[in-house]
Amino acid sequence: MRKFRKSAQLDVTTHQFSGIKSQLAPILLNFRRAQQQRDGASIAGLPAAQLRTLPRAWYEWCVNETFEIPLWAGLLAVGVGAMQGAMFASQFRDRRLDLLGIAIIGISTGFGGGMVRDIVLDEIPAVLTTNWYLIVATGAALFGMLLERLIARLGPVITVLDALTIGLFGAIGTTKALAIGLPEVPAVFVGVISAIGGSILRDMLLSLPIALMHVGSLYAVAATAGATSLVIMRSFDVPVFLAATICVGLTVGVRVLAVLFNWTLPEQRTISGMPKFRRP
Repeated sequence: MRKFRKSAQLDVTTHQFSGIKSQLAPILLNFRRAQQQRDGASIAGLPAAQLRTLPRAWYEWCVNETFEIPLWAGLLAVGVGAMQGAMFASQFRDRRLDLLGIAIIGISTGFGGGMVRDIVLDEIPAVLTTNWYLIVATGAALFGMLLERLIARLGPVITVLDALTIGLFGAIGTTKALAIGLPEVPAVFVGVISAIGGSILRDMLLSLPIALMHVGSLYAVAATAGATSLVIMRSFDVPVFLAATICVGLTVGVRVLAVLFNWTLPEQRTISGMPKFRRP
């Protein structure tokens, strides 16, 4: 009987030790990474000694190997998306949208891409982690509604804002996917759906055909080009900030050039019949 009790106690102790060991494993891994950084490991493509000479904000951006998106970058993306969505919705005066309707469409456009991204990555949506996202999105949506007539006279402004929204969300989505360890191709996919999620939700709320599914938009093509460039640059250890900036610039460039020069993908086609070969 005593031997049985001792063996049972030993089994419980072993089980508890295994649980504690599994909880300590990620802590020890982070400690080792931090120790490697202090020993002079290269981070974000720059030597550690050179990183320490940068201003504090830039140092924190480069050293952060989890690619956590700064609050200002997330607020910028949400604000631009909300303003663009409200300006787009304000053009449909026959719908007789009130202030609440415009605000909802603007907020949905600004939040859509980020929420789709975080749901796919099985994370709490970043827009729900602080009060500022909703405040900025609401203010930007109402601001875009009030200035719609003034800005609409500058035709390309809405197109540029739309392209900028795609670029910002694409860069943030791709870097966040890389941060949690996704391979390159899935990371590009997450970046693309993050870029186009807001525009899809906007068109659905306005009962419009989804723009990116029709000839002439190149929404997804521009987002794919930007996200792919970011993944390639990160594989060569290009600093995150530089890679993200180039990603946004490339996305905006492709989208704007597509509008200016009417670049489109080929329309759907079917094979009418199999070719016939004559016997010699």
